[in-house]
Amino acid sequence: MGGLSIWHWMIVLLVVVLIFGTKKLKNIGTDLGEAVKGFKDGVKGASESDTAAAPAQQVTAQRTADSNTVDVEAKTKS
Repeated sequence: MGGLSIWHWMIVLLVVVLIFGTKKLKNIGTDLGEAVKGFKDGVKGASESDTAAAPAQQVTAQRTADSNTVDVEAKTKS
């Protein structure tokens, strides 16, 4: 008692398929896979950009030491 057998899991799977349908479950699985891949790429990209951003942060910290300086970022229209 306490553990679920394979037959319990098969019944749960059957109920889920009947409620959502196979096409919707396939789309959910695809979306979930893309989200995990995007998260992994984001984490990988963040660790690479952290090493490149460290010197820029030091320069910014030195610039903001002057109380008369205003730090502004210019953006172009696209």
